[in-house]
Amino acid sequence: MNDTETKQNYLFSNTELRRLILPLVLEQTLVFTVGMVDTMMVSSAGEAAVSGVSLVDMLVNLVFSVFTSLATGGAVVTSQYLGAGKTKSACHASRQLIVTATIFSLVVMTLCIAACRPILSLFFGSIEEDVMRNAQLYLMISAISFPFMGLYGASAAIFRAMGNSLIVLKASCIMNVVGNAIGIFVLHMGVLGVAIPSLISRIVASAVLFILLRRPTYEVHISRGIFRFDMKVIRKILYIGIPSGIESGIFQLGRVAVVSIISGFGTVQIAANGVANSLDGMGCIMGQAMCLAMITVIGQCVGAASLAQVKYYTKKLMLITYAGMIAINTVILLFLPQILKMYGLTAETTQLSQLLVQIHGSLAMILWPISFVLPNMMRACNDVRYTMVISVFSMLAFRIGFSLVLGVHMGMGAVGVWWAMVADWIFRSSCFVGRYLRGTWRKFCVLK
Repeated sequence: MNDTETKQNYLFSNTELRRLILPLVLEQTLVFTVGMVDTMMVSSAGEAAVSGVSLVDMLVNLVFSVFTSLATGGAVVTSQYLGAGKTKSACHASRQLIVTATIFSLVVMTLCIAACRPILSLFFGSIEEDVMRNAQLYLMISAISFPFMGLYGASAAIFRAMGNSLIVLKASCIMNVVGNAIGIFVLHMGVLGVAIPSLISRIVASAVLFILLRRPTYEVHISRGIFRFDMKVIRKILYIGIPSGIESGIFQLGRVAVVSIISGFGTVQIAANGVANSLDGMGCIMGQAMCLAMITVIGQCVGAASLAQVKYYTKKLMLITYAGMIAINTVILLFLPQILKMYGLTAETTQLSQLLVQIHGSLAMILWPISFVLPNMMRACNDVRYTMVISVFSMLAFRIGFSLVLGVHMGMGAVGVWWAMVADWIFRSSCFVGRYLRGTWRKFCVLK
């Protein structure tokens, strides 16, 4: 790799970075906002419906995180080929990704439909029958949408690899906004009013992106013709995708475990945790967007065989991440009392919510970028096993282990759980910063 080169030869101008990053930020904002609105909309269908949907949403998020990880593997490979100027190879890799993601999601769909109730019982134990009935119905319909979620995730990753995140934003608007509002407010169908429109919107959004990918006017497109599996390319995709999928899956399962721990602390702490999570999700919108941007930018730099650009854009994107997260979290912390008044909570719940948000907001702006954005730079450099091992160990040892020690055994409750989360961030940060500074990731920066 070239360690020195003139700035004029760099792959992304400031304008191109803005075109990539701004739609990603808007997309993450949309996803976050719609998630909150969904909960409010389905609440009109009764507590059993709310409980059933919320439980299944945890599983759907787990499945989607695995799909996204597979798509990340394809995005890295595609970005690297684009950076190397191998457009035909990028198109070929994208086609392999689309087929692989679709087949994998079909398998997951079949499993979830065939073993719907046992899966729910495995994750959530014995729950009330009316909640179980709603959860089964919602999971069955959600499972039908899995192949379309897989196709959507793969197609979106390909467009982001090209730097065209605006199209993904438009498709996300279709998938996230239209369906649920119609189902709840027009059809008045309860759980079905969320599940069926979500299914339809996922079908439409995935079809739109896939049809667009068929156009040869795009730098990366899906060509017509007889498909043949290329195991060499698929192995490249899975080399990134499998460790990322394991990491994401364990992370989502860890979140479920943490929620289970907090559920034993009583209504006040459960409510405060829920409110704090919603506000903290807002504080991480910039970071989530930059995780996606890092894959595209660094992946192309690796393909271009330029170590100088890898380091240059890593520093630049991290600075942008810090600027955005500091700004957003500062605003949240400054106006936190006014924001919490909108929730209509009791004084005790409000006080605890404020403390939890203060813990998260004040430390996330320092630790979150190097805990979660920096590792994506390493994934784009093919350094995936280290990030997987560190992330899985940190989740199990700190996020879950310390939650039991601090939250349960030391009686700190939800506050102890959130300090355990901070311990998780500190461990991740020290490991990832150390690896970056040592330059160990450099030996993986090869277009395979």
